[in-house]
Amino acid sequence: MTECTGAGVPAGFPASPREHLSSPVTRTVLRVQHRILDAAREYLRGEGFTELLPPLLGPVTDPGGRGSKPIDVDYYGHRYKLMTSAILYKQASLLAFDRIFYVAPNVRMEPPETATTGRHLVEFHQIDVELAGAGRDDATRIAEGLVRHAVRRVVDELPGELEELGRDVGAFTELLTAPFGHRTHADAVAELHGMGHAQSPDAEIDWRAEVKLSGKASRPFFVEDYPKGSRGFYDREDPDRPGTLQNFDLVAPEGYGELCSGSERESAYDRIVTRMRETGENPAKYGWYLQLARDGIPASAGFGLGLERFTRYVAGLDAVWQANAYPKLPGVKSP
Repeated sequence: MTECTGAGVPAGFPASPREHLSSPVTRTVLRVQHRILDAAREYLRGEGFTELLPPLLGPVTDPGGRGSKPIDVDYYGHRYKLMTSAILYKQASLLAFDRIFYVAPNVRMEPPETATTGRHLVEFHQIDVELAGAGRDDATRIAEGLVRHAVRRVVDELPGELEELGRDVGAFTELLTAPFGHRTHADAVAELHGMGHAQSPDAEIDWRAEVKLSGKASRPFFVEDYPKGSRGFYDREDPDRPGTLQNFDLVAPEGYGELCSGSERESAYDRIVTRMRETGENPAKYGWYLQLARDGIPASAGFGLGLERFTRYVAGLDAVWQANAYPKLPGVKSP
């Protein structure tokens, strides 16, 4: 593992927490992030959501990690995992409230080669949202409203901070005044092929491709209808279009890439088990979750918005580590 200075560490990465936390830039970025969080909570509470605190440990976690791996821990003789995503617990939480959100910490062992992408952290946070009885359109409406409200609050209330960071507020004009765009995964793949990018039609849009699409956009846009097999078992397959998932990503403009992923959720016990087997997951590992599904969990839709990625976009930063008080880059030993 690389130390937090030397080869493999991106230029500008702080050598110590003191260097990072005492930096005027870090302080300004964290003020912007604080306002984003305040605005997100304000918006979601106004939409009737209840904030819950998510678990950090569990016998299983989200298996759909895009090449990343979970971290195992010894839990009184049982192998537990740190949460890569609290998605299964979001579905469970709907047994208490119809609309919930978390500001959730997540840990993913990303490949070391992603340390210099400017987009990956081992430890990061998501604004995780879930709505009972909702479809994909409900989830994208909430995601769009949340992003627009948070950007509006930052632009109106922190103009000095944005100026200090060199962020041109004119970049947000379309975001604040026009509906976000929508395109299908198939259309995105065709556009990428036209740009000379060899994107598989059967896979996730890779992060380099996201940057290409993002760089051509002047406002955020949703990519919808990912192919079955490209995402986890919890993304619901469209019953009228077998092989197509009722999911989405939200991509920021200006080359900042993906901010958020979401979907309608699969909630029927038998279909969840089938999807687990199709995606190579062993249902026996998911005993507590499958028991909930067998007894009945609400149909739902939701999303996870990456807080550091969103802050990076709003503040106009080069990398997501600048938007985390204690950044941990893949493969880099950090306190």
